[in-house]
Amino acid sequence: MSDERPEKPLPEQQLPEQQLPQDPLRKRSAPPEGHDGGQGTGPGAGAPLPEVKASEVRAPEVRASELRASDADRDRVAERLRDALAEGRLDMQEFEERLEATYASRTYAELEPLTRDLPAAGGPAAPVPHPLAATPAPGADTPWPARIGGAGTSSAGVAVMSGFQRKGHWTVPARFQAVAFWGGGEIDLREARFEQREVEINCVAIMGGIEIVVPPGVEVDVRGFGFMGAFDQRDTPLPPDPGAPRVVVTGFAFWGGVEVKVKARKTLGGRGDRRRKEL
Repeated sequence: MSDERPEKPLPEQQLPEQQLPQDPLRKRSAPPEGHDGGQGTGPGAGAPLPEVKASEVRAPEVRASELRASDADRDRVAERLRDALAEGRLDMQEFEERLEATYASRTYAELEPLTRDLPAAGGPAAPVPHPLAATPAPGADTPWPARIGGAGTSSAGVAVMSGFQRKGHWTVPARFQAVAFWGGGEIDLREARFEQREVEINCVAIMGGIEIVVPPGVEVDVRGFGFMGAFDQRDTPLPPDPGAPRVVVTGFAFWGGVEVKVKARKTLGGRGDRRRKEL
């Protein structure tokens, strides 16, 4: 038999505490005193935040006026402006300014003010009191001071391969714009009123013609320029009546003409006398 005895197991050597491997969980130690870890100490502290679903998130609402306008929208506005120019609701300068703004507009909000003061397309004009409703229509014996005053009822006439007329009872504005391109226009002032004592009729005739008829006693000043065209006043002007309006004719004629005529207004008595002679 052997005298050797089994060796006793050596006692487990204990490492100093500072040499023990660090537990990663030990880093998340309790917060220091006085710190609540961001959870709060009031009622409901530590409660989870409510969950927000993606379907409940709403995009900011966009008003209709802020939507982008299309080329078709701009073309519709431009067509309404052309109709307004032909009807005398806009003068040439206003038309050009609004047309330029139309094609520069990007949204409906920019287009809407351009036609806000015009009647709806294809619909009747809004009922407005007529500026001459309270005054009688001027006649052949109406004194000139009674025919001066009031707002102009038409500021332009345009004829493009067509014609236009301004005659009867209407009020001539301080400046009237007449355009004839391959067409003709007639401006009759014999029964008209005048916004002010001196008015200007600016004529542009290109391969077209414009005729202006004035009653006797009205002073006419023709200043237009013709290039292969003419501004003509055939009738010998008579001395103007006291207090009568003054009509200044300006503009440009190219292969066209502007003619000024002096004609007396036809009276009912004159027609009646002619009828009696025929009988």
